[in-house]
Formats: sequence, C-alpha cells, structure tokens
Amino acid sequence: MGKNQTDDEKELKITFQSKKEFQCPSCGASFKKEELLSGGGRLIAGKLTDELHRLYEPSAKYGQIFPLVYYSIVCPECWYASMEGDFPNLPKENAQTVRSEVEKRMQETLLVFPGVEFHENRTLMDGAASFFLTLRCYDYFNKNASPTIKQGLAAIRCAWLVDELHNKFPDQHYDWLADLFRRKSQYLYNEALSREQSGRETLSGIKIFGPDTDKNYSYEGMLYMCAFLRYKYGPAHDEAERKLTLEEARRTIAKLFGMGKSSKDKPGAFLEHARKLYDTINAELSENEQ
Repeated sequence: MGKNQTDDEKELKITFQSKKEFQCPSCGASFKKEELLSGGGRLIAGKLTDELHRLYEPSAKYGQIFPLVYYSIVCPECWYASMEGDFPNLPKENAQTVRSEVEKRMQETLLVFPGVEFHENRTLMDGAASFFLTLRCYDYFNKNASPTIKQGLAAIRCAWLVDELHNKFPDQHYDWLADLFRRKSQYLYNEALSREQSGRETLSGIKIFGPDTDKNYSYEGMLYMCAFLRYKYGPAHDEAERKLTLEEARRTIAKLFGMGKSSKDKPGAFLEHARKLYDTINAELSENEQ
C-alpha cells in the first residue's frame, strides 16, 4: 500500500528541484530552483489573450497550473531576484546595496503579498511576489542588461498572476492591484522603447521578449505590447493627451505591418491581434474627429 501511495504522489508531481545550483551574488547563499515538469497532460493550452498571455485550462488530474509561478529566480535568503540568465551578473558595485536593502525589500514585498517565502515549493502568491521582486531588483542593473524592458515584462507577468489571485479571492481587491501593475508595465514598456530609440539604453541585453513564456514574439511583440498597453492604460482623462497617445500607439502598431508577412516570430494569430488593435485605435480616433 505504501508503495502505491508513493507512486501516486510521484505521478501527480508538477515540479521538481533542478540539479543546477545557484549561488546568490549578493549574500552568497546556495539554492536550487523549482522547475515545472513537462508532459503528462499537465498543461492544456487555452486561448491567447490580447496581452499575448497564454491561458491554460485546468487538468482533471493535476488541477490548475501556472507556469509563470516558477520562472523568476529568487534567493530564498535575501530575496534578490531576476531572470535566470541575469542572476549571477549583478554588478559588483551594487552588491553591497542589495545586501543593505534586504529588510526593506522583504517588508515591501510582504506588504503587498503577505505570507510569502521562498524556501518551500512555490504557491501562486509566491509566484506573483517573485515578479514583484524581479521588477524591483532590476534597479540594481546597468543599462547594458536592458533592465527597463525586463521590468516591463516582470510587471505584466505579475499582473497576470495577480489576476489569478483575484479569481481565487475576489473580495480582496487584487483586481485593483493587477490594474496597478499593468499601468506600471505600460510606462516601462514605452520607456524602454524611448530609451532604445534615443540610444540611452540598448535592447541587446534581452534575448527573449515574450511577453509570456510559451512563445517569443521578439521585437515585434514588444512593439505590439507598447501600443496595446498605451491604448488600454495610457492617459485617458485629457482629450488632447488621449489623442496624442492613440496616434503614437497607432504609429507603433503600424510598424508591424511594414515588417513582412507572418513568420515564426509573427504567426498569423499574432498579426490578427495587431490588426484588431490597429482597427480599434483607428475607430476611436475617427469617432473623436467627428
């Protein structure tokens, strides 16, 4: 009987501890990352949202799984966090600052996501907190790491996980928090584009633009997200400012149609989302001109 229980538990596992060991460049702690197991019907792909976020259907066997929960690397001791490729590359001149702000970082995180910790398997709340920490910790990186666009990614991914917290706890105002992270993402995405165009910050430090983890929509995906987030969460109360926002978003999205037909990075579904956004922005601008 004991053997059968063990087999069942093993069969229903959704994560495992990776063999790779990480060493925190700030506090020196060593730890392993929790990874999501693939296959076995664990992930059932659902629709692609207007934010290029892949939704997953709950599995009858494994329940609801959120791959993003396991994505960011977080030191369980000092809560320094980043995307995996950047984790060991914390600029040495900022390591002391990271160490000195441990308590502040933890307090700020627990204020938003109470009860989180990173020594055990991650919960949905831990996953959302991991992106909040990632968003915060890219302040410690220099411009060569392309920190601004990575902060934009962290903010929108945090919003997606906070959406799921709202679904589970609809009376705790997580919808307001998700909206806040989307507005932060809007600013960061468009700031990253502005910095790249002015030469203040390169985008060469990011290899996978996402925005989700199932597919990389490359630079074109970033342009789409800049326009979409600007349309949805940019200035809205001042009519003149709103018009300028929409015109800028339209110019950004129009660039996608000058970059060729559908391809690996621009599948038809992505171009359909882009065309829909372009038409929606055009319709609002036309209505305002009447």
